[in-house]
Amino acid sequence: MSTQTLTTDVDAAHSLDELYPALGANLMTPGWHKKRPSLWRAPRTEFRPLHWRYALGRAALDQAGRWIGTDLAERRNLLLYNPVGDNDYDTLRTLVVAYQMIKPGEHARAHWHTPNAMRLIVDAGPGCYTVVNGVRLPMRTGDFLLTPGGCWHSHYNEGDANAYWIDVLDVPLVHRLEPMFWEEHPDVAQQVVSDPAAHPFYFPPERTQPLLAAAPAERGVRRVVLDTAAHIPTVSVALYEFSPSSRREFVRNTANRIFAAVAGSGRARIGGLDTTWSRGDVLAVPSWTDYALEASDGATLLEVSDEPVLRMLGFYREG
Repeated sequence: MSTQTLTTDVDAAHSLDELYPALGANLMTPGWHKKRPSLWRAPRTEFRPLHWRYALGRAALDQAGRWIGTDLAERRNLLLYNPVGDNDYDTLRTLVVAYQMIKPGEHARAHWHTPNAMRLIVDAGPGCYTVVNGVRLPMRTGDFLLTPGGCWHSHYNEGDANAYWIDVLDVPLVHRLEPMFWEEHPDVAQQVVSDPAAHPFYFPPERTQPLLAAAPAERGVRRVVLDTAAHIPTVSVALYEFSPSSRREFVRNTANRIFAAVAGSGRARIGGLDTTWSRGDVLAVPSWTDYALEASDGATLLEVSDEPVLRMLGFYREG
């Protein structure tokens, strides 16, 4: 459309009702006449508090494993999505969570991508491991591992039983900022060049349990923030240890949070959701939602949140 046409269309208007379509034809809209508000008095979200059960996810993966293998699927995983509009991917606005399974003798081929990934191993025996940039890291029950964005990574199961874990990634954040890259390894499998006893990407219980034991207890609850920021700056990762019958209430805040049950069982109230959880379950706490967690027996919970992004941008707030 030429400048002359634009000027003529606008100049030809004799009222606001005639001006609006002329502006719209030129991809402009008056701030006083926009379709929806752009500002509101307090945070609001369409994302719902939700609870996914590991028992169901594991059973579904076992069923899927009869028909789909890692030779056909990039990853055999089940995305835990929030029913917002036509969304079938995001768990929360900036985070996605999935249950993943790998069968004995399988190899999930190597790739890298911009988003950062983390894995909580729920059930895995000897012989299950991941390779991150050539470094072999065990994947055993209770382990927590990092796969920073840009790292080649692949998974192997050389054991005799299926292995299951929980993936947490910041893919939705990358989708919204749009700097997404992804590439498959040219050789399909990476070469293992290092097999260290300890690595900054690897958090086994032998490393995290002493940290929890040394943390001060507040009404039966201990919390420790894991040293992950240097490798994955977009999220904060913490472990909570609850003594039997202990409870902790949290004020609402602007961060999105995922909780995964490492051990034990209990109850959770997240906004209007009241539910009981057990080992391997996943809980989603959307932004600006108050929540409370309690343990029936002794329990450990993993928390992953986008709080660092909010704080970095000056958007973190409690209320």
